[in-house]
Amino acid sequence: MNLAGDGVGYAAAMLTTLAFVPQAVKTIRSKDTRGISLEMYVMFTVGVALWLAYGFVLMSWPMILCNAVTLALASTILVLKLRYG
Repeated sequence: MNLAGDGVGYAAAMLTTLAFVPQAVKTIRSKDTRGISLEMYVMFTVGVALWLAYGFVLMSWPMILCNAVTLALASTILVLKLRYG
């Protein structure tokens, strides 16, 4: 991919990944998962894992890096939901 395309990919991936940080921090600190849908987080986490796998197929570093971080954040929230939900 060209430099401009990678720049757009990195910008989009960073913004969507950073959007998860406040929710993850709040959930980790409070351990309050009542407002979180278990079904949604299971589907979302599996979807992010598939996007990560697709990033590896394409060898797209914006997809790989940001989906790895998003997967870690989403998995943390999912584990907390399963533990405290």
